[in-house]
Amino acid sequence: MGKSHINAVVFDLGNVLVDFDHMVAARKIFGLTKKTPQEIFDLFFDSELVALFEEGKIAPPQFFAKTKKMLGLDLDYDNFLPVWNEIFSFTENNRQVYDLAKSLNKRYKVALLTNINALHFDYLKKKFPIFDAFPNIITSFETGARKPAPLIYEKALDLLGAAPQDTFYTDDRIDLIEKACSLGIRGFVFKGVEQLKRNLLDNAVTLS
Repeated sequence: MGKSHINAVVFDLGNVLVDFDHMVAARKIFGLTKKTPQEIFDLFFDSELVALFEEGKIAPPQFFAKTKKMLGLDLDYDNFLPVWNEIFSFTENNRQVYDLAKSLNKRYKVALLTNINALHFDYLKKKFPIFDAFPNIITSFETGARKPAPLIYEKALDLLGAAPQDTFYTDDRIDLIEKACSLGIRGFVFKGVEQLKRNLLDNAVTLS
C-alpha cells in the first residue's frame, strides 16, 4: 500500500525559520549577577520557570519577577526585555525555508508549531517578517502545552483539519520529531533547507 497524500506541512520555528542562542542573553546577564553564564543557562534557560512561561501559565511580569529573584538580578523590567529578546538571528538558510513555506501555501495547508513564550513571540512578530507565510500558527503559550506533549500536536492537526498520516512535520529536535511520529505524523529532523526539500519530495510534496 502506498503512502497517503500529504495535504498539510508543519514547520517548527526556532533553528528552522529563525536561529537563536540563549547563551547571548546569559552573557549579558553575567555582568548583572554573581552567577557564571553557564550557571545562568543551566538554572534559568532550561528551568521549570521557563517551561511554565512557555506554557502560558505565568504572565511576563511574573516571569521577570521570579527571574530577578532567582538570579539576584540588578535590572528593571524595561531593560530586561532587550536582554531576554535579542537572541535571534535571520540567516540566508532561514530565508530559504521561509520562501519554501510561502511557495507551499499555494497547494497545502501550512502551519507553524512552536514552543515559545509570549515575549519572544511578540518580539519576533515585530522584528522578523516571516509570519505571513503561515496561515496557521500554534504556540505553546497559547495552547497551554509544549512539545512533546501530545496535546499541542493534536491542536495543530485539529486546526488544520488534517489526519496525522497526511501531515508532514519538520523540527530541529529529534525528540520532538519522535513524538510526532509516534502519533502517526510524518516527521523529519530539520538538517538544512536542501535536506528538507528532499524529504518533502520523497513524500510526493510539490515544491512549486
